[in-house]
Amino acid sequence: MMQDNPFILIPFKSKEYFCDREQQTDEIIRNISNGRNTTLISPRRLGKTGLIFRVFEEIQERNLPYETIYTDISDTLKMEDFIKVASEAVVAKLKKHQRITAFVKSLKSVRPQLGLDPMTGSLQVSFTFADENQKQSTLKDVLAYLESYPRKIVLAIDEFQQIREYEGANMEAVLRKHIQHMQNVCFIYCGSKKHTMTDMFTNAKRPFYESTSFCYLEKLPVAVYASFIKEKFENAGKTIDDASINYILEWTRTHTYYTQRLCNEVFSFSESRVDMDVVLKAIRAILDSERERFREIRRLVTRAQWKMLTAIAAEGSATQITSSAFLSKHGISSGPTALRNIKALIDKELVLADTNEDGTSYSVYNVFLSRYLETERP
Repeated sequence: MMQDNPFILIPFKSKEYFCDREQQTDEIIRNISNGRNTTLISPRRLGKTGLIFRVFEEIQERNLPYETIYTDISDTLKMEDFIKVASEAVVAKLKKHQRITAFVKSLKSVRPQLGLDPMTGSLQVSFTFADENQKQSTLKDVLAYLESYPRKIVLAIDEFQQIREYEGANMEAVLRKHIQHMQNVCFIYCGSKKHTMTDMFTNAKRPFYESTSFCYLEKLPVAVYASFIKEKFENAGKTIDDASINYILEWTRTHTYYTQRLCNEVFSFSESRVDMDVVLKAIRAILDSERERFREIRRLVTRAQWKMLTAIAAEGSATQITSSAFLSKHGISSGPTALRNIKALIDKELVLADTNEDGTSYSVYNVFLSRYLETERP
């Protein structure tokens, strides 16, 4: 009988498949219980979305009096997109016909059209707006419905920094105007762009200034993740030596998605015993499967940007990228050239910039791409 692979690649299944984050789970639930909104910041693929659903699961297990709603706005470009995905998230939670009908009737400015997604079977909501005022009135109606709901609501909005990109009205100001007096809804604002999210909530000139408690998601401690990996293999009747676990964590830099993906591959290749041969076989399989996609990335950036990307990968984590030592080592012509190319790579989300009190460090966002580049030349 085929075993289920315990190293899942979806954001969340259940706490059995979720590694740690107990402190952050308790912290966010404590915020919710005390009426505090939360700003959750994390690089992509580090487990941010999984943590949201882990919090939702814990709320249910503790029998806390909250309905939980999740919406991802990463693909939205304007206010009407936000209204659509938020409404679909509400409808998905309501489920019962009479509740959905009540929600639709609460939208006084415009009547949405409901339909089924032919691929997923889930309800889709579409709107036709006459003007900007109608959009803002409908947004107000959606939030007013949540405020009047008979149970308290926890609403998590993923990739919240996307509202900065909206055309038209200042979405930050519009949202804040409606949200600031809400008492029935507790918000979790989640984002992967640290600089933008931090500015949105700490800049005195921004509408959401000092309106939340902060939760920063870092990489899991190596010892904690190592114990989790060992336990999952052993529970499946497989042994894995400590050297192999340590190599997996070092090679993936303990970045959650990439660690999960490699462990998933290792599990699929192993029978009863995992050693370095199995780990290396899994690594080769992953890099082979990603090779064409990485070549496509090379075709989409300039030669100078590719050289910079390769230089960052060679360093693992680069800091003094305008220093003569760095420029000379990697054949980059000048400091301004380095800065111009690093900005382009950050904008393309190929490089992650992490700024703290010690300065800014740069790393290739995709760990597999970084490892691939270690053997490449610009």
